[in-house]
Amino acid sequence: MLDLTGKNALVTGIANNRSIAWGIAQQLHQAGANLGVTFLPDDKGRFEKKVRELVEPLSPSFYLPCNVQDDEQVKATFAQVGEKWGKLDILIHCLAFAGKDELSGDFSNTTREGFTRSLEISSYSLIDLSSHAKDLMTEGGSILTLTYLGGVRVVPNYNVMGIAKSALEMNVRYLAAELGQKNIRVNAISAGPIRTLASSAVGGILDMIHHVEQVAPLRRTVTQIEVGNTAAFLCSDLASGITGQVIYVDAGYEIMGM
Repeated sequence: MLDLTGKNALVTGIANNRSIAWGIAQQLHQAGANLGVTFLPDDKGRFEKKVRELVEPLSPSFYLPCNVQDDEQVKATFAQVGEKWGKLDILIHCLAFAGKDELSGDFSNTTREGFTRSLEISSYSLIDLSSHAKDLMTEGGSILTLTYLGGVRVVPNYNVMGIAKSALEMNVRYLAAELGQKNIRVNAISAGPIRTLASSAVGGILDMIHHVEQVAPLRRTVTQIEVGNTAAFLCSDLASGITGQVIYVDAGYEIMGM
């Protein structure tokens, strides 16, 4: 039976009730995990308020500001996790960003600034967070991130985010190879297209979703909860032999040629 009772899980990337990270948080909680939640701080505290109100029913142990572009804030986040829990068992990385101008039009128009920012937030952040998390995973653990088909195939308008996801997937493999000796597993879920705050910036996202609904073997796309179910499995002892993998949760769309 899937049981995460007594496990401490730090969840990043919850923005609203459409976030895939929210679906993951719900299923981790249902499986018995203790949750800690980070939010992206802003001057007016709007993100914190929204995240607090949303996740309150899950009774998280703490809420922490964590901008992954701020080294000191990342360091402080894990210091507080260590003080609160003593150890960490699960890290959920659901962080990605590209400017709206980078997610439409010609890929060759990608700016140096846009490329660097997207790779830093969407890909490098997994390395950085894992580097801090590994020291708290004293009894082993599970690190999980989110990727998308656009990291291995050309998807219209996904552009620079496809490059970021491709790098992210290689990060998973290199981290899995390094951290396996500490009994820390690192995996990724490649979810089908879902309407989220992040995906809404991708040009033609609704057309993409409708296409999947017509072509995928299950003739539909997937839900945040379905992704959350897979995440809970991958973070549990039931998946103790799985690491360095990209698991597709996309109603089967990835297998189709046309």
